[in-house]
Amino acid sequence: MFDTLKVSPHTKKILEKALNEPISSEDALYLMKLQGSELHGLFIIADAVRREIVGEEVTFIKNWNINFTNICTGNCGFCAFRKSPNENGSYFMQIPGILKRAKMAAANGAIELCIQGGLHPNVDTYFYEDILRAIKSELPKIHIHAFSPMEIYYGSKSAELSIEETLRILKKAGLDSMPGTAAEILDDNIRRIICPKKLNTREWIEVIETAHKTGIPTTSTIMYGHIDEAEERIKHLEILKSIQERTGGFTEFVPLPFMHKNTRIYQDGLAKAGSTGTEDLKLYAVARLMFRDLIKNIQASWVKLGFKFAQMCLLAGANDLGGTLGEENISRSAGASYGVNAEVEEMRRVIMDIGRTPAMRDTLYRKIQPVTQPYL
Repeated sequence: MFDTLKVSPHTKKILEKALNEPISSEDALYLMKLQGSELHGLFIIADAVRREIVGEEVTFIKNWNINFTNICTGNCGFCAFRKSPNENGSYFMQIPGILKRAKMAAANGAIELCIQGGLHPNVDTYFYEDILRAIKSELPKIHIHAFSPMEIYYGSKSAELSIEETLRILKKAGLDSMPGTAAEILDDNIRRIICPKKLNTREWIEVIETAHKTGIPTTSTIMYGHIDEAEERIKHLEILKSIQERTGGFTEFVPLPFMHKNTRIYQDGLAKAGSTGTEDLKLYAVARLMFRDLIKNIQASWVKLGFKFAQMCLLAGANDLGGTLGEENISRSAGASYGVNAEVEEMRRVIMDIGRTPAMRDTLYRKIQPVTQPYL
């Protein structure tokens, strides 16, 4: 294979080893800095490892986003979604409104509800509990994937509960899984600049590991391309890897490129204009080679990348295309331009176009059903 590719002896040595075992952090950082024709070798090996670990299916899920409020006490510089209570365009959905959205989503075929919101002054653990109980009372079979680690942290403090108490209350009320968002970059020097009021790295890890211990699986994410560099990205991946080795609670890894256009840190000249396409592909490939079957599923977010570039990420280590979403407001607010919902047939088309098998899944990747025929 390498005889036809222009790669250095050292690159060749790392990639040959990567075919059979996870790469080290040192090798990962080396690969993140590859340029030119050597990149072809990286992407080919990542795709080969993906094929070995998860096969040829590209999965996705029929889901729906419910962002119940954009009012937030936070001050994250990368967020263009938040509003102050009296600001034009601010909103806060009460429980009946959230339930109405949930029923509409279920009627449209969603099997998962992804529920998140800003850090509203009047929201706490018990409000989250009320949301869950209201939805589960009407839609007992729908999977509720809700509340970021920051929301859990904030809700527990507001209710004067421990993290574990909060998670046990929410699990009992119907919380099935959590998004592993609010991670951004797990480096406190960067967090002090981009999200100074957010929970720190240690606190994020505590919420995630407590969720896993409580029996609540989560996704894992990274939000990159702002003030971070390759070193911080690899450090972040190493933290996720170590958590998974301890708990086994991550269902997938979702890289989230920074959407810069409408954000304060970009407008103030503190952040780059997002990641480049090469940076995206390298992150997908290196993550696959670091995680291998420890975190089997790597998602290419079409909302962030667009379908055309998401296809390329599926050829560099990814195996999932995310969800149909229904409504997606946070990325759109930041300047993403790829829409807020997708049809199953469009998912099927872009997956089959690269020679892979489209398959619908549930949130936990336990039920996977191929979709090879036009979906009506």
